[in-house]
Amino acid sequence: MVRLKVATVCALTACALGASALPVTRGEFIKAYKLKPTSKIAQAQCNLCHVPNTNKLNAFGADLNAAMKAAKTKKLTAQVMKIIGAKDSDKDKASNAAEIKADTLPGDPKSKPAK
Repeated sequence: MVRLKVATVCALTACALGASALPVTRGEFIKAYKLKPTSKIAQAQCNLCHVPNTNKLNAFGADLNAAMKAAKTKKLTAQVMKIIGAKDSDKDKASNAAEIKADTLPGDPKSKPAK
């Protein structure tokens, strides 16, 4: 019984530590782009960077991760924002910067700015 409790606590701790890394980046993203809590991007929560209901990164999340690695940082810096903004992660013919400005999801090709 004690082993089961210890295993459960360890598993929950591992999940909490794994999950705590990304919300900080999400919070930084919302703050950096001055998004309202009611915006579509803010409401997307994890789906901004992840394929829904998975831990897998979507195209935008992968590009954001690559930009942060290229900049050798774990923070959303001006350099990272410039790199990621110039890309069209979901290949819908709208740059990530244009999608963020229009409050559409840069990792979802079905979500794009109105023309």
